[in-house]
Amino acid sequence: MHLSITDNVTQQDKNELLTGLRAYNGQFLDLTTFSGDIGVYVRDEKGVMLGGLIGVRKGEWLNIDFLWVSEGARGSGVGSQLIKSAEVEAKRKGCRHALVDTASFQARPFYEKQGYQLQMSLPDYPYPGMQRHYLTKPL
Repeated sequence: MHLSITDNVTQQDKNELLTGLRAYNGQFLDLTTFSGDIGVYVRDEKGVMLGGLIGVRKGEWLNIDFLWVSEGARGSGVGSQLIKSAEVEAKRKGCRHALVDTASFQARPFYEKQGYQLQMSLPDYPYPGMQRHYLTKPL
């Protein structure tokens, strides 16, 4: 047996690890419901992105991985439009819940305004004095 530590995780290493993990998890989960990215984007008339959301379906859950709205578009309803559109698409694909995490300096009040409820806060993440908040919403 040989143990190695690296700062350079290759795509081959990642694929090999994920193949083993998925084989194990597949004994307990229907992995066909753990796929399908959901991307929602708003662009101006020149094609410049004003905001976007990227999530992934995991079973009956929509996991929102990324949500961003440009400074100039904030407060215009773009964020609400992005999240509502993603939720509708996720529900169409069989999701019954949504999950998002956000840092204390980011968008917790925005998500709560969208109907998300705080489930847990992780203190001192990623640095002392900051928090990571985990919020959910039934779809």
